[in-house]
Amino acid sequence: MAYQTTTLTSREPLRIAVIGTGWIGAFHARTVAEHLPEAALHVVADPAPGRAAALAEELGRPNYTEDIAEVFADPEIDAVVIGAPSAFHAGLIAQAAAAGKHIFCEKPTAHALADLDVALQAVEQANVVFQVGFNRRFAKDFALVSEQIASGAIGTPQLMRSLTRDPQVEGGLPNGDKVRSHVIFTETLIHDFDTLNWLNSEAEVTEVYTMSDALVAPEHKKTGLLDTAVVTLRYSNGAIAVAEANFSASYGYDVRGEFFGSSGMVQAGNPVQLAAASFDAQGAHAPTERLNIELFAQAYRDQLSIFTRKIRGVREGTADAALAVPTGADARAALRVALAALESSETGLPVKLESATRLAVNA
Repeated sequence: MAYQTTTLTSREPLRIAVIGTGWIGAFHARTVAEHLPEAALHVVADPAPGRAAALAEELGRPNYTEDIAEVFADPEIDAVVIGAPSAFHAGLIAQAAAAGKHIFCEKPTAHALADLDVALQAVEQANVVFQVGFNRRFAKDFALVSEQIASGAIGTPQLMRSLTRDPQVEGGLPNGDKVRSHVIFTETLIHDFDTLNWLNSEAEVTEVYTMSDALVAPEHKKTGLLDTAVVTLRYSNGAIAVAEANFSASYGYDVRGEFFGSSGMVQAGNPVQLAAASFDAQGAHAPTERLNIELFAQAYRDQLSIFTRKIRGVREGTADAALAVPTGADARAALRVALAALESSETGLPVKLESATRLAVNA
């Protein structure tokens, strides 16, 4: 453990702690350290021996700890960014709120609605800013689609589609024997569920039906792997939506959405990055991104910039206090759909949303 105190005035950068140093936690730490002049990376924390120290050294920051309790006990920390494994999210949210820290948390915010409700109650009691890492809301193409839908450009929503296809990994699906059935719904498709809810914000999901299988790595199906899924959602305004996911797109990371209504259609996302292309005897070729932190790099950074601006706005009573961010209510709505999708996958039957509240015991 290495820890130093600093003294900052109220107009100096907000002091942020990043909890978790896996790929997403490390990306968020780099964002705070290198891309947010309004924020200062105060400490990185991870209980795994050596990980926090290594990231702190990489970023040239003196503070790191393997004791998460030190983060919540530090009065200098204004906010925490939670990038730890998702099983710990609800507990960390509650602890951070109890310590009076503003909170940014990656999805999913919990694995059960009851756990999330406890965490959200702590947030409400502490009256802190709470933002969820649904980064697609900050991608320029999806944000533009949101504006077009809100303006009435497509009329009444009728058919919606959102998809996530993770890039193929050389050597096959890594740790396929350890990926449980809920992951494709709670870790991957939860982005699509939030996107659909956000873009059809005047309605709620009433029914969920799932078809899923292990098509990428069928040899791991017996251990619980689901790597391919299609989920149909019915909304209270009559709209029908489809969310689909697959863990192995050979051509790269692919995230798209299509929203059709009574007056037109809008689309977001394109698997081809059009900055450059080549043409030869074999045809046309264009680059595709291989990682989500490449395809959504700016969206990941923008969401944290908005997070810090919102905190400033709350403290100083400025208009930034009203900046729109994904909230605990949004996280709960998406989790309800994810859990219903898991239940439908296990039963083979449509699920009325109210019946799905927690992960199955064997998930």
